[in-house]
Amino acid sequence: MSVTVTTPATNTNSTHVCVKIGESAISDILMSVYILAFIFGVIFNVLTLGPIWQQVRQQNVLGIFLLNLSLSDMLFIFTMPLWINYYRQDHNWQLGVMSCSIAGFFYYSNMYISIYLLCCISVDRCLVVMYPLRSKTHRTSCYAWAQCAIIYVLVVVLHIMVLFNDNLKDAHDDKGSNDRCYETYPLQKPVALFNLIRVGIGFLLPLLVLAVSYWKVLATVGQSPGLTAQAKRKVRLLSFGVIGIFSICFAPYHIFLLARSLVFYYSENIHPGGSYCIFEQTVHFFFSCTLALSSLNCVVDPVLYVLVSNGVQEEVKLCWRRHRRTLTEDYALNLSNRGRSSNNLI
Repeated sequence: MSVTVTTPATNTNSTHVCVKIGESAISDILMSVYILAFIFGVIFNVLTLGPIWQQVRQQNVLGIFLLNLSLSDMLFIFTMPLWINYYRQDHNWQLGVMSCSIAGFFYYSNMYISIYLLCCISVDRCLVVMYPLRSKTHRTSCYAWAQCAIIYVLVVVLHIMVLFNDNLKDAHDDKGSNDRCYETYPLQKPVALFNLIRVGIGFLLPLLVLAVSYWKVLATVGQSPGLTAQAKRKVRLLSFGVIGIFSICFAPYHIFLLARSLVFYYSENIHPGGSYCIFEQTVHFFFSCTLALSSLNCVVDPVLYVLVSNGVQEEVKLCWRRHRRTLTEDYALNLSNRGRSSNNLI
């Protein structure tokens, strides 16, 4: 999440550096995005965790998906201070190779766990709307937990295999005076190939599933005379909200990831000063911005589903009413105790 500015410290090695990363006020702005994502991500996920858990206890399928989505977001949020410190130190990772790889592991694992859980939610909504009776036999808590477990296992195992086979070298670069974390240039062929796989299986395929699911949902809901206007509005809000998360948080990152990998494969000169390095130098800041945008999904997820889920909404309202009732009772008790103290003094 940096801007590619040449500084005096890097000029001496300019002929040996593919992409020069320097200090910039824009880097501080990007760091601020992570700070805000960390603060609001913690607040929103903590506030919705209780109501979502109540839905899980009631064997609500949507609640199970939301709980796993929230847990994945929280694991990622806990690594954000490491990234904030990294950018505050002008892209100098001082915590070692292993910590860099672990932080990146949670970063990218959360991204694809979130993507596939959003797919599960979209397919679930599609089944409920199109086949309300037949879907009851398949929409059980056991199926929901099994789907979440499969997603977690596949994503985690895949990223562990990549880190193990690459011996962590693709994540950490200790050349020069600074240690970079996930900012190594030029790309290596295994990394570029894995990027193409991530774009295809981790983004384009889920995007197709989302588009088809919500297209069918919107078509069915629009022709259903039995649904109220408020119910239709919530379905549309969920549909456009999930597609909006993909468009804002995930699409820009994967578009740049695809472009970088294709340019790497089709460039004849990948050495410093060549066409590939010039391209990487040009898009580095914009690519960093897309990474910052992808971190905002941990803030948007809980807000979106509280707005559209009746069960979670009711649990949030119930928790708020209990909180207000407790405050009122405590206030009345304090007034009563003050009155007794005054009488004792009299």
